[in-house]
Amino acid sequence: MNYETIFQEIYQELLSVKDIGQVADYIPELAYVAPEQFGVRLTTIDGEKFAFGDAEKRFSIQSIAKVFTFVLAYSRIKSSIWERTGLEPAGTPFNSLVQLEYDKGIPRNPFINAGAIVICDILASELASPKENILSFIHRLTGVNSIGYNDKVALSEKKTGYRNYALVNLMKSFGNIRNDIDIVMDIYFHICSIEMSCTELSQSFLFLANNGIVPHSGEQILSASRTKRTNALMQTCGFYDEAGEFTFKVGLPGKSGVGGGIVAVHPEKYTIAVWSPRLNKKGNSYKGMLFLEEFTTKTSSSIF
Repeated sequence: MNYETIFQEIYQELLSVKDIGQVADYIPELAYVAPEQFGVRLTTIDGEKFAFGDAEKRFSIQSIAKVFTFVLAYSRIKSSIWERTGLEPAGTPFNSLVQLEYDKGIPRNPFINAGAIVICDILASELASPKENILSFIHRLTGVNSIGYNDKVALSEKKTGYRNYALVNLMKSFGNIRNDIDIVMDIYFHICSIEMSCTELSQSFLFLANNGIVPHSGEQILSASRTKRTNALMQTCGFYDEAGEFTFKVGLPGKSGVGGGIVAVHPEKYTIAVWSPRLNKKGNSYKGMLFLEEFTTKTSSSIF
């Protein structure tokens, strides 16, 4: 299948669609991102690569990084992770305090902000140097050692992270944060600042399309069973309060971030990453969602 031709066709179709989204300007550093940029990269588990547009341009992956930290924690503490976080769709915004209060400090899933903060707390206990270990993990997944944090973005997140601090303090009051809050939040703000390109993101998620094995190295990251469960969690919880719509329209497990990136996985076939900075009201890339809907329709490659 000539994926690059399909990418071009869909992109041309979307040019006539007004992009009503907005960049995530509530994080000051992200307000400077040029909103018209657009990139796509598809990588098969057999090593075929197809790209379009700004596929090599790095951007702030934001909440997509929560998959990396979750997998690191899940691979270390296994089933006991579910004593600290649930695995259900939240049904509320990704930074909501309401459900967290109702559930006595246990986040609904590891991909909303509160859940990812709990995962960072787990990694603070489990890893000798969490920020360095997280980057090392991503380097192993991609084979690219130059991927790193954007300190300006991390500082910008910290300066405006009032609601995230409210979340962590609420969870601390319920005993679900074990480490010093400043240590946990430093990890959280830094993982959100990681910069990667569509090419690197597509490469990094390949193990989730390959039964937990990194194709280029043969390293087993997760068992086949835990890979299945991670994909299921992305399917139900990977798109903030829009996971149902993404499943309905696109039909692949994946994860989005407010930097405008989306990664989707077709088990045993490929991964695809798309980047378009303008976000819809739910915090997902407006044209990225439309692009992936058209892509799985044109290629008949939904898992359903």
